[in-house]
Amino acid sequence: MDMIVCQNLTKRFGALHAVDNMNLRVAQGELFGFLGPNGAGKTTSIKMMTGLIAPTSGSAYIGGYDVQEQPLQAKRVLGYVPDNPFLYEKLTGREFLHFMADLYDVPVEGRSGRIADLLRLFELEEKGDALIQGYSRGMRQKIAIAGALIHHPGVLFLDEPTVGLDPRGTRLLHDVLRAICRRGTTVLISTHILEIAERLCDRVGIMHRGRLVAVGTMDELRATVARDGHGTGHHPYVTQEGTDYSLEDIFLTLTGGAETQNRVQYPG
Repeated sequence: MDMIVCQNLTKRFGALHAVDNMNLRVAQGELFGFLGPNGAGKTTSIKMMTGLIAPTSGSAYIGGYDVQEQPLQAKRVLGYVPDNPFLYEKLTGREFLHFMADLYDVPVEGRSGRIADLLRLFELEEKGDALIQGYSRGMRQKIAIAGALIHHPGVLFLDEPTVGLDPRGTRLLHDVLRAICRRGTTVLISTHILEIAERLCDRVGIMHRGRLVAVGTMDELRATVARDGHGTGHHPYVTQEGTDYSLEDIFLTLTGGAETQNRVQYPG
């Protein structure tokens, strides 16, 4: 079953096409990486998929629900952590998770155990009863992700979730995401850290100037680059005949990184 479906999803701001006719399907249990340069349209796309902004045209479906026509049903299915999550600093971490549980109508019975499990999972047990205003950047990120998981969402959207996390926290997040995907949750993660996407994601999509220019597994993306004539050895970001491209090679090839490199000359 496809848990995320975008059909000709478009967002215009005046003459600017922030997202231009995007078509995308992400299956149940898939961990999908959403990549692109700054300003490529990733965050705008996620905001349309989560119902935070309305598309100019096209549709987005979450768990089979039209986000615009059935917003409450769609939002019950999803969890979302933006790149700069808003947290109520005068609440403790535990109180924040109770607040999120109230928003999603999580039954009171068993809720405290669920919250305790999430605090333990994200290594926040000792800080659960401390005010969020005293949390570090990484702790804030972890409590925000815990809040998005409180209702067992079928689809989880994470926009730059590793910002502020140290290596241990990043590894913990990876393990959590793989575990919830095995349970059947679909995860869409937007990140600039290509090594994370290459190592973690089942498939990735690359956006450039508002368009989704490539979608696939690493092998499928390597084949796409080679088939389109980029594997000739003349491209500064492409290696041996298309057989061992890294995600960075592919990303820079498809988003014009080579042209930028060729123009840059450090003053001598």
